[in-house]
Amino acid sequence: MNPIFLTRPAVVALAAALLMTSAAHAGRSCEQRPLTPQTLTQGMALAQQTAQALDAEFARSGARVVVLGRAGQDLSKYQLRYSHLGWAYKTDAGPWRVLHKLNACGTGVGALYRQGLGEFFLDDLWRHEAVWSVPAPPLQAPLLALLTDPVRSLRLHERAYNMVSYAWSTRYQQSNQWALETMAMAAEPGVTTRAQAQAWLGFKGYQPSTLRLGAMTRLGASASSAHIRFDDHPSAKRFSDRIETVTVDSVLDWLERTGLGGPAQRLAP
Repeated sequence: MNPIFLTRPAVVALAAALLMTSAAHAGRSCEQRPLTPQTLTQGMALAQQTAQALDAEFARSGARVVVLGRAGQDLSKYQLRYSHLGWAYKTDAGPWRVLHKLNACGTGVGALYRQGLGEFFLDDLWRHEAVWSVPAPPLQAPLLALLTDPVRSLRLHERAYNMVSYAWSTRYQQSNQWALETMAMAAEPGVTTRAQAQAWLGFKGYQPSTLRLGAMTRLGASASSAHIRFDDHPSAKRFSDRIETVTVDSVLDWLERTGLGGPAQRLAP
């Protein structure tokens, strides 16, 4: 798969491409497994039903942008249900698309991808379930304008990828962190840097999730995975096993709590 701007309209071409290309993932394991007919059927069914649900939301409220999440990994031991989110949007000219950040497996590098719902849900999910939140009406137009702008949508993107990057640092950036900081830039016209986006999020009361990771777990992860680092976390928190990072669950909770978005809506075919 190639980053910005990715398009593959045919299901057959999509399946072939996913089997043949190098892996780019977020919120799931980098273990390579063949795409089975069952995985293809389940992923496309989830994509189709999600599109229908989002079309119904558009018809009801006029919303063209939603925060869309998926469950690529089992994170239940951290009390988390979802692993990865992106921005789904709809223009006048076409179907729902998703802009999100993915990590090139085996590396510490991330890139932005523009995909269809089918591609978004064909990433060998842990659980075939979609979740989304509709941003408040005043955020709809600014978000749509930003997401469809090939230059502005890249402005807060940081290539240095860290799956557990510290929520209040700009050294690295994980997928959910890019999505959240980009929302801050859309919501506040004065935000042009990651530091400013994080300041706005803190002012608005965003609270990252705290993962409890012991020293041996951190050491093993850092030694074996290029996309996992802990050196951006404050020493006091890191040495007390508190890793604060941006998660889908924390973003959904914050959106509803602040009124910046609606309650989480779930779809599990």
